[in-house]
Amino acid sequence: MLSTIAIANYRSLINLIMPLEPLNLVTGLNGSGKSNLYKSLRLLAETAQGGVVNALAREGGLESAFWAGPEKLSARMLSGEVEVQGGPRQQAYRLRMGFAAEDFGYCIDLGLPTPSNSAFALDPEIKRECIWAGPSYRPASVLVERKGPVVKVKEGRRWQVIAQHLNTFDSMLSEVADVQLAPEIFHIRETIRSWRFYDHFRSDANAPARQPHLGTRTPVLSQDGHDLAAALQTIIEIGDRQALAESIDDAFPGAQIQVDVQEDGRFVLRFYQHGLLRPLSAAELSDGTLRYLLWVAALLTPRPPTLMVLNEPETSLHPDLLPALGRLIKRAAANTQVWVVSHARLMINELSDSAQCNAIHLVKELGQTGIEDQGLLDAPSWHWP
Repeated sequence: MLSTIAIANYRSLINLIMPLEPLNLVTGLNGSGKSNLYKSLRLLAETAQGGVVNALAREGGLESAFWAGPEKLSARMLSGEVEVQGGPRQQAYRLRMGFAAEDFGYCIDLGLPTPSNSAFALDPEIKRECIWAGPSYRPASVLVERKGPVVKVKEGRRWQVIAQHLNTFDSMLSEVADVQLAPEIFHIRETIRSWRFYDHFRSDANAPARQPHLGTRTPVLSQDGHDLAAALQTIIEIGDRQALAESIDDAFPGAQIQVDVQEDGRFVLRFYQHGLLRPLSAAELSDGTLRYLLWVAALLTPRPPTLMVLNEPETSLHPDLLPALGRLIKRAAANTQVWVVSHARLMINELSDSAQCNAIHLVKELGQTGIEDQGLLDAPSWHWP
């Protein structure tokens, strides 16, 4: 389980250090930085897929993703005595992201390249990556270090260089994850690759979840939900069938689901509801009912990830369904670390009742996102290499 997430200089997250628990609930007003936090997690996850630089390019490049305010805010600026104004930059542009668990920690440092005549002169470079032992970085605890193109691994008290010409746009997680040569890199890569992000399932008439598809065993629901019927059938056969039935009955008393297999191998979802003479197909379900079933398939996965991130799961759901969805999320948090970004008061109240819920309320002051009531001594121990 992750214990800390740290983001520096990404949009409004100039220096955010967040503690994590099994169930994490992120709330805040519109514009407080919830979307920036979610996007930074997606960006961090791209390091293990080899796409962090391309992901930054899709956001408009490093200049666009970088903190747009002054390098330092003086006490007089914070108090309102003088206007917020910038000055000559004293430090290089650095976008930093990292996380820590009880066993390992990892961080990545991205910046602008040295000025050159290259057509790719605005492409960000990976300046540094580090993996350390334990929940907090210390120079003595570093196990793997990457500076520019060079990656070295600590063996006892000595360092061994395992890569000397790494491309500045490639993470060491995707290029040098050799289980024999550098098991720490392999471990961090596989940890990040197991993270799952679910963000706004489609429920329109042409949504993939409404169409029959060829079914294969599906322990992990896809992000677009096209394999909903197969994922539900997988839960019925090898997952927690009782939890599936209870979660559906909790939201729709008396309702049941069934997955039929057609002659051509396509899976068709049937939704039986009290009072109806025939079952409804996925194409006939309301947007809210379809979305709820998608969340059921995602959260009751037979293959729980190390981290599951849900961005505004209440979208298109009737308020009466939110307590049931909250109970489903709490059930999932017993098997995987869950991160929920939400606006819905009923959802927030249901999740907050859990003893393991870590409620994070984001606030923004002078463009900077912070955690409400987090003082200097309240933040987890974190040091950037």
